[in-house]
Amino acid sequence: MKIAIVGATGLVGREMIKVLEEFDLDAEVLYPVASSKSVGKTLFFRNRELKVIPVEEAVQLKPDVAVFSAGAAVSKKWAPVFANAGTTVVDNSSAWRMDENIPLIVPEINADILTKNDKIIANPNCSTIQLVMVLAPLQKKYGIKRVVVSTYQSVTGSGVKAVEQLMNERAGKETAKVYPHPIDLNVLPHAGNFDENGYTTEEMKLVNETKKILNTDIPLTATAARVPVTGGHSEAVNIELENEFTITEVRQLLSQTKGVVVEDDPDNNLYPMPLNTKGKNEVFVGRIRRDYSLKNGLNLWVVADNIRKGAATNAIQIVAWLMQHHLTGK
Repeated sequence: MKIAIVGATGLVGREMIKVLEEFDLDAEVLYPVASSKSVGKTLFFRNRELKVIPVEEAVQLKPDVAVFSAGAAVSKKWAPVFANAGTTVVDNSSAWRMDENIPLIVPEINADILTKNDKIIANPNCSTIQLVMVLAPLQKKYGIKRVVVSTYQSVTGSGVKAVEQLMNERAGKETAKVYPHPIDLNVLPHAGNFDENGYTTEEMKLVNETKKILNTDIPLTATAARVPVTGGHSEAVNIELENEFTITEVRQLLSQTKGVVVEDDPDNNLYPMPLNTKGKNEVFVGRIRRDYSLKNGLNLWVVADNIRKGAATNAIQIVAWLMQHHLTGK
């Protein structure tokens, strides 16, 4: 099995290589791919030193799978080129997510829809992934009438430069600005770019991608905020279910959901926090409680490392599924 990581030197690309090592997949060859300014740099995979190569060379090498994390523009240009050469592409950008012909995959939920003909597969947005991981089992058991979600998103979601802005501000240093305002000791109700409808792109990704993954037109509204943390994204999720439930049932259901960890013991101050989810592949849920303001209302607090499950882990899980079910190649 030959795997290319396009955008290998970036924050997510490096994490993909780590996850690939941890999953111990039968990847015989890894091609680290990046832009011209990074070509020739070295990365390590399974204690082997690998040189970064340009994307043009990677296409000629015809890997079985190419995992992209280099931005939408690069994906739009090069994913079809790889696909036409017989490579299956798993793309982490926003380029293909809402294309009706491209599957949008969270493996625990809908990997079974994939076929060998799917040469480009989209990885959802980080905040969407952790949201649908808890919505999917609830939808299946109780049905969902409406969802209201507020996100508290880590600066890591904006890349290395955003982390540098936070740390430099914290240290009192002059810094390049990724955000229009200081992020240290602040909360910005502004994640992504504003659309004409008054919502941001991050908010609309949550709405549109959730509906596509769950294959249902659930009414969903979102507010996304950027907060000065680096460990992961947090979400306050309010759900109106179709049918009656008990909190005990919900806890049990989520505890039995693959990839979800319940941390819910308020008496002992146990609840999910970004500080504790960093570097972990699971989605953590707590503060599970009834919303008494409406019938069948439920409140959850959901946290996950946006660089891990929200990007790298989910993408490598897709690769693992493709390998397990022999879905690569012509």
